[in-house]
Amino acid sequence: MKLSDLSLKKNKTNFFSPNNLFIIDLFASLAGLLFGLDIGVMAGANDFIKIEFSANDHDIEKIVSIMMFGAAFGALICGWASAKFGRNRCLIVSATFFIAASIGCSLSNSVSDLIMWRFVLGFAIGIASMTAPLYLAEIAPEEKRGAMISTYQLMITVGIFMAFISDTIFGYYGAWRWMLGILVVPATIFLLGLLILPNSPRWLLMHRRRKEAYNVLSSIRNNDNTLIKREIKNIEMQLENSQKGFYLFLYNSNFKRSVLLGICLQIIQQFTGMNVIMYYAPRIFANMGYHGHARLWFTALVGLVNVFATFLAIGICDKSGRKPILYIGFTMMAIGLGSVSFLLDNNIQTNPYLQYCCVTMLLMFIIGFAMSAGPLIWTICSEIQPLQGRDFGIAVSTVVNWLANFWVGFTFLTLINTFGASHTILLYACLNLIFIVFIFAFVPETSNISLEQIEENLMEGQPLRKIGR
Repeated sequence: MKLSDLSLKKNKTNFFSPNNLFIIDLFASLAGLLFGLDIGVMAGANDFIKIEFSANDHDIEKIVSIMMFGAAFGALICGWASAKFGRNRCLIVSATFFIAASIGCSLSNSVSDLIMWRFVLGFAIGIASMTAPLYLAEIAPEEKRGAMISTYQLMITVGIFMAFISDTIFGYYGAWRWMLGILVVPATIFLLGLLILPNSPRWLLMHRRRKEAYNVLSSIRNNDNTLIKREIKNIEMQLENSQKGFYLFLYNSNFKRSVLLGICLQIIQQFTGMNVIMYYAPRIFANMGYHGHARLWFTALVGLVNVFATFLAIGICDKSGRKPILYIGFTMMAIGLGSVSFLLDNNIQTNPYLQYCCVTMLLMFIIGFAMSAGPLIWTICSEIQPLQGRDFGIAVSTVVNWLANFWVGFTFLTLINTFGASHTILLYACLNLIFIVFIFAFVPETSNISLEQIEENLMEGQPLRKIGR
């Protein structure tokens, strides 16, 4: 059957016109909001949970970090599941687990209960973090793809900020169960929104459902038959290049290099120290001499700065090049954390001026991460993988990201209790300096060069840092 002979029948996808791509983007991006909320919510709840269950720092580390272990597990299986059952269905499963786990966390009666439900929450995050950007990339028109995927990344930072604000408000009443349970509201909205979203045209074509794919594209591409036929033809041509990632990894040394670089970049992102700030910010502000609700308000300020700095990253990442921004960002992070370490080592608790300087340096670190390592690591990881191994390469690096995230969250309080806050933060500052050397030696400049050229350079055996030429 020719595409021109296909009749466009009314179905639920006709609800979406090109002007309603915003609605699709909004509902799908709620996965990022939930991701951010779950990252940020524990920062305010930790101290109250310690009191409620007489928990120690190691218990808190397990409660915080087990979510990332669950996310690694979710990310590991969702590639297969989303290909077999569809992006929408995987996101619906994720939303259902979000709701159940949020209720479970809020009703927990022990540390063990919290650990179990946080693992389920992580499983939901792992599915959503892999599937939502993929769905957005497949549903978006080419000229809006970058903006729609960036919305997902932005929603993560908005979610973190909203979690910090929520923690601050509920913190006045010691209502940690509400801090964890309030996530049911956005998770329910996410689930209801998913029920009306169209299927991914690419997934439909993968399963030879061409007429349905045509109907979906017609509903969101202004019924432009020429555009729709061209897009379907391009998707079908891409699908002819079936993924051979694992086979390629076993037998192609050049592909192994790109996978290894992706793994290293994800480890680097986690060991900048950003997520320990997000998980344990009130504890860090307590070491600066702030107590009570002041710690929570400063934590909310961290979330707000993170949001605005992400806007900056979206505006400059394609104009200034990847590596210059990474150099600037990692330098800012090293200086910021190095200064915080120095100030914490000089009894700033009784000097308000030095306390504010310490907060300022911490915010410099936040800006440095949000404008560089935060968004650009993910971008580069997707750009350096060859087409036939892209799904495998991105999946491996994503799972490594979660495992590294787990390790960072699991060890931070132990490091503070063993070496002190200033020395622990100095360790992360030194790591950021080392990462600058790694970026210079191995990371390519990938802006303003086609993915095909990057792949050709990689497969010719050129040094990793030159494959972007």
